[in-house]
Amino acid sequence: MSEEILAEEEQASILTLTDENGEEIEFEFLDLVEYEGDEYIILLPVEAVETEVVVLKVEPIDEENESYVSVNDEQTLNEVYAIFKERFKDILTFED
Repeated sequence: MSEEILAEEEQASILTLTDENGEEIEFEFLDLVEYEGDEYIILLPVEAVETEVVVLKVEPIDEENESYVSVNDEQTLNEVYAIFKERFKDILTFED
């Protein structure tokens, strides 16, 4: 692959989201997980000191747009994260 294509692929995996304080935060998109009829995105803050992932629920706004909301249910978070860990067990190292 050319360097230009690699740079485009890397850029495509970066999302900029606005938090509740109006601050923009960049995240690396890691995965999209379907769980009990809903979709969840797994993100890693680009400038994170710790390597803790963020799990957000995908909420469709219309046919072209969506928003991402926090997941407050601990069981759902654990199940979605378990699916993610299983998919990437041969690629990533996880600390429990």
